[in-house]
Amino acid sequence: MRLPVSVVILTQDEEKNLLECLESINWCDDIIIVDSGSTDGTVSLAEMKDVRFAHHPFESFAKQRNWILDNRDFKYEWIFFLDADERSTTEFKNDLFTALNKSDGSVAGFYCCSKMFLDGCWLKRSGSFPHWQFRVVRLGQGRFTDYGHGQKEHNINGRLEYIREPYLHYPFNKGWREWRMRHNRYSEEEAIARLRDRINWKDMFSKDGSVRNRALRPLLSRIPGWPFIRFCLDYFIRLGFLEGLPALVYCLNMTNYELKIQIRMCKLSISNFKIPNRRVL
Repeated sequence: MRLPVSVVILTQDEEKNLLECLESINWCDDIIIVDSGSTDGTVSLAEMKDVRFAHHPFESFAKQRNWILDNRDFKYEWIFFLDADERSTTEFKNDLFTALNKSDGSVAGFYCCSKMFLDGCWLKRSGSFPHWQFRVVRLGQGRFTDYGHGQKEHNINGRLEYIREPYLHYPFNKGWREWRMRHNRYSEEEAIARLRDRINWKDMFSKDGSVRNRALRPLLSRIPGWPFIRFCLDYFIRLGFLEGLPALVYCLNMTNYELKIQIRMCKLSISNFKIPNRRVL
């Protein structure tokens, strides 16, 4: 069954992930890979497959996604953004198909969530499942803007709904060294974003989980000892310890990541650093 969806995959040195990602979306006949300068076999693998290919220097996730929305023709009006270390499943495909069939012209897009895996273990409890992201957009009715090291929805013309069935996420496929290097870079962007954002008490009580979580981040990050509190929350209170050694390793690394963010926030505050406003995309 072919779905009326175009799929966009952002890549940079994703030789280890790309083939499995492409195999998981064999239901799609309009796949566009946007590469930002791979030096491994990513480009060669993509050229072997029936996909369209584009090159564009990477500035941020939001800018990269907006660039492809502005500069490529799509076969379908619905665009699904999938990362190379993510996999669609039959259940996700079916839920996506059902959601699109039921949607009317007032629906601009969908939030999606993923199951995160480490060493074959789904980190449901320790990974704070579900973590919602804006990933499916109707062409011309939504865009992205930078938020921390990632992105969120922007200029939405319509209603956003949820696809409840998750896809799969394997963020540790390239090893812990790569993950730590990546998150060391992310910590600077997260620190700036959390200092820039004002605490919005109203959004903390929103029924929308994605809105509520974004409102909590700048507040929680300012609490002394927050990295240790997060470890206790994910590993003990949410019963992450039931997921064994993978959960412990993940929680310890996330504690270190949150600590780096908090240290950078303190340094920026002490130096009276002027937090730049992101350019609206």
